[in-house]
Amino acid sequence: MRLLGKLGLAVAACLLGANVAAADTTVKWLHIEVNPAQVKIWEEVARSYEASHPGVKVEMQFLENEAYKAKLPTILQSKDRPHIIYSWAGGVLKTQVDAGVLEDITDSVKSDGYSDTIAPAALAAFTQNGRVFGLPISLSQVGFLYNKDLMAKGNVDPSKIKTWDDLLGAVKTLKAAGVTPIVVGGADKWPLHFYWTHLAVRIGGKPAFDAALKGENGGFAGETFQKSGELFKQLVDLQPFQNGFLGFKNPQAVGYFGDGKAAMILAISSFYHTQRALAADKVGLSDDKLGWFDFPVVPGGGKGEPSDTLGGITGWLITKGAPKEATDFLKFFISKDVQARLAAGNFIVPVVKGGEAGLNSAFMKQIAANLARSQYHQNFYDQSLGPSVGRVVNDVTAEIAGGSMSPQDAAKAIEAAYKQGN
Repeated sequence: MRLLGKLGLAVAACLLGANVAAADTTVKWLHIEVNPAQVKIWEEVARSYEASHPGVKVEMQFLENEAYKAKLPTILQSKDRPHIIYSWAGGVLKTQVDAGVLEDITDSVKSDGYSDTIAPAALAAFTQNGRVFGLPISLSQVGFLYNKDLMAKGNVDPSKIKTWDDLLGAVKTLKAAGVTPIVVGGADKWPLHFYWTHLAVRIGGKPAFDAALKGENGGFAGETFQKSGELFKQLVDLQPFQNGFLGFKNPQAVGYFGDGKAAMILAISSFYHTQRALAADKVGLSDDKLGWFDFPVVPGGGKGEPSDTLGGITGWLITKGAPKEATDFLKFFISKDVQARLAAGNFIVPVVKGGEAGLNSAFMKQIAANLARSQYHQNFYDQSLGPSVGRVVNDVTAEIAGGSMSPQDAAKAIEAAYKQGN
């Protein structure tokens, strides 16, 4: 009897242990961040959450940017899909919502007042039909990062690059001085679409984009978008990019800039930091060697405001069937204290109220001021227009850059893709 009693206790203990193990929750978090300094902070936040939430483990997984975009549709159909995934919002998010692969987290983020801490425009980017499917983490702006030493070597004053003609003149002057004017990751295509898109923002402003969405004025084959391709071709014809630019992936191009091999890069503001991480010496260009100017205005001024910005509203989505702890961790991660810490490291322009107190670099403060002043912040076209149209935008922009497609045919191809998908 005594033996049976001990055996019974052992069995009970095993069953209890199984129940404890079953209660443990692993939150799988898939990211694309290449900067180890930023990832280190993320990991520390995850460990802090685990310490205050016994039984919960946050497991970080990494995929390179382009591999992530290519594999995500398949990943989202997997039973073993991650619970938290990276997002640029826009039409891609809408497609994912329509496919039913995301979790509605509206009640969780609104019931306790958490959503009131987020900048409304940023939260709206992760909202579809009044329902919230994810949370923003940062805003970004596209503009020109430049190397002060190489600009000086080429006898170019970047403070005087205000118009498109000024930029073309700077390219010519830099080339004459033996300096590579601009580096770009042409193999990934989307860095090239920044030119075409930003020109459209300058030429037509928000009204042109909104009209194109409605199919008015020729849609994306209309005058604004043909003109943006024509101006982009003016730049391309000057051969401003590094040799073999269509074979460069974006991380390679950003590293090339960080290595001091080109005077400029049309960059997302976060490249300010990643150029250091991707430079060969992992040091890159220090603040005293680095400058920024906004994308120039076009001939005649255009209908867009000079303060209009192109950039991203990036964040995280919760996938369908994720444990409630995934949303809880995301709220913990996107909080004032963590945002201020990331801002202090110059990694983000915060979206949580009070997070901007962490900003301490003149560069990031300037980007934050630009975004605060902007009345029209256009999300990247390749995200805003959804995956199928976005792919065509990137493809045809690269073809203009490579000389294999005219600006007119490029605009028509985008309109045809948009009509087919809408």
